[in-house]
Parts: sequence; structure tokens; C-alpha cells
Amino acid sequence: MATTQQRTYDVGGVKLDRPFKIRRLGHFGFNVTNMDASKHFYNTLLGFNISDTLDFAGRSPALEGIKETKGYFMHHGGDHHAFVIFPKQALDAMSRGSGHEGDGDVTVNQITWQCGSLQEVMEGETYFAEHEVPIRRTGRDAPGSNWHTYVWDPDDHINELYYGIEQFGWLRRSKPQSLYYRSFREKPELPQISEWDEVAEAEANGINVFEGTYDGAGLPSKYDVQGIMLPRPFKITKIGPVDLFVNDIARATDFYVNELGFVFTEETNYNGHRCVFLRNGNEHHSLALFPKALRSELGLSPHTSCASFGLEVGTYQQLKDSVSFLKEHGVIFREMPEELHPGVDYVAYAQDPDGHLLQIYYYMEQLGWQGKPRPKELRRQKNGEWPQTLEPLSDTYVDQVYQGPLG
Repeated sequence: MATTQQRTYDVGGVKLDRPFKIRRLGHFGFNVTNMDASKHFYNTLLGFNISDTLDFAGRSPALEGIKETKGYFMHHGGDHHAFVIFPKQALDAMSRGSGHEGDGDVTVNQITWQCGSLQEVMEGETYFAEHEVPIRRTGRDAPGSNWHTYVWDPDDHINELYYGIEQFGWLRRSKPQSLYYRSFREKPELPQISEWDEVAEAEANGINVFEGTYDGAGLPSKYDVQGIMLPRPFKITKIGPVDLFVNDIARATDFYVNELGFVFTEETNYNGHRCVFLRNGNEHHSLALFPKALRSELGLSPHTSCASFGLEVGTYQQLKDSVSFLKEHGVIFREMPEELHPGVDYVAYAQDPDGHLLQIYYYMEQLGWQGKPRPKELRRQKNGEWPQTLEPLSDTYVDQVYQGPLG
């Protein structure tokens, strides 16, 4: 693995160390064993709407006798999916688990990072091949319609670089399966036709583009959330960060910094363990790397290498209300030390039915042009019970606002 850059690349007229630039976390997913309970947790309780269902039944003789074969794509905003849950037993049987061998402690289905163009993703595939980064596949999948290339990190987590994804509008319907004919299972030639032209072509061919999936069921809208009646007293406005347990902190950091282009923000020390925080935008961190030795010390489930997956809600009040709501519905919460979430002040860790932790928060420190995090002594000091209201920080509510209505 290369640790220094030997050349620069023209990325939209700007010279960069790689032919791509990751802009943000696009989507994420878990392979789960308790599908019904997980669907209830993420769809009904957390409010991720189902975009599409993918059934693996009949795709492989290895699935004979396996009852749960359906996976779910879910969204919280305009992107076709921000989160997925797939049946772990079925994927492992087809050797399509997240690790090379489909076993072990990798329950992360994929970690997906958005780039700025199709050209970036395709040239990224060439870059990975030159740097001997293991490539899983390249092309374009449906549902979602996003162009992508998949690579493995040193701990067998799948990282996807993608450009573009199908968007939900006011109708809240996904593309129908009759539009999937524009999927690709290999690296496409450039340029490709636009999404607009694809839809026009489909309509010209007599395809009804309004027959896609619609998730209309759910809880009644009885909570006043800053002036909008919603089924829950909170709304997920952003996903991330992703926190991972890894075998070798130095090796994992090298991969994400030197191969994927993440920027180092800071590191902390907890009980003698080095913890590293990396970013790809203004947020304090998009990714955190913890040593696996820390997992048992924290009392977390040994079945997964995911320490936690972040969910941002719109306000501090929503954060407090989300904790009360989820506890009323029997969700278990865990305590985690502050050293594992620098840049985030008030945070709650909810546990899903499979034992994964969800980091729910309302604020993350934003970095300016100097790229330096706030010194620890200037961060908000927390003592005991959460207060009713908070004094603002210089970067409170300055990150990107949720696009579109809350419901």
C-alpha cells in the first residue's frame, strides 16, 4: 500500500492527490440476524422509510432452507437510500457477506462515500487498481441507480465510492423495476446519458414511471416537532459518523488517509488505547477508528466490528425527546466515554435488536479554513443531568440544514 503520493490528478480543474474527492457519507448498512425486529426498529421507531425491497430467494442453491431472504433499502430524505438492512444468514450463505469470506465480526454491509462526478468514480477504480487496493466490483446497481466502485479496507469493511443516486420527490415513490435495465455489472464507458434522458427514454418506451415502491404505513402523526406534526418527536436529518473497531490502528489510518483521502482531525487516548478521528468535510469527523482490544473493555457485542453508527437530529430538544420516545418503546441505551466522541457534546447511544449501537446527537463541531479542531478546554463542559436549554456555541446549527420538509 502506497503511503506517499507520486502524482497529482486534475479533478474538475483542481489538482488533487487522487482522481476523486469524497464529499460526504452517502449511505450505510448492517447485515442483521433479527430482520423483523430490526425492520421495526429502523423503520417504525427511528423513521427510516422503506424505499425498496430486495429478495435474494431463488438466486442461489445455497439459500435452500434459509427463511429470511429479503433486504430493505431505507431513506430519511431525498436520497433513494441512506440506510439498508440485509439478512446476514442469506448473504453469508451466498458468500456475499461484508468480509472476503463472509464470516467473522464484520456486520457492516457497506460504508458508502459520495464523490462529485461519474468520472471521479471511474478514475478512482483505475487508481485503486494501480495502488493494489482490493476491488470488489464496479458498475451501477438498482435499486438506487448509483454508479460505483467497491473496495475493501484492511479489516474487510466494504467501502463504496459512488456518484449520484436516485432521488425521492414529493410523490415519495422509487423508480419501478422496469427502469432497472440501465444497470451495469462492469466498468462503463464514459460518457453516459443523464438521468433525465433515461426517464424520457423509459416513458417513450411506454414504461409507467410512477409504479415504484411507496412506504405509506407507519405511526400516527401526533408530535409537534417545531411546528410540524410528525409520527415521532424527532427527525433524522443526517447520517454519520461511522465508528469502527480495527485490528491495526496505524494500518487502517494509512488506508483511509492515503488511499481514500480522509483528513486527520485529532486522536484521543482512552484507557491507554489510541483512537483516531478522520473527516472528509467540515464536520469534526466522518469516521473514527478504535482498536479491537477496546471493544471488550467497553462491554460491547463481540459479533460486530462497528462501534457505532451516527444519526443526527435537528435540534437539542429533538435529541432529548428522541431518547424519551425510544425508551418508552423499550429501546436499551448504553453509556460511552467522552473520549470516543470528541466534537460532539450531548449524545445518546441506543442499541438495535442485533446489538449495534446508534450514536444519536444534534451537534458536531465544524472546522474552518485552518482545519483545526476546537481545543479540548474550550469545548462545552458537561456535568450530570442534561440541562433544559443550552447556551449556543460559535458553530451551533451552522452545519447544513435538512433539505425539504420534515414530513
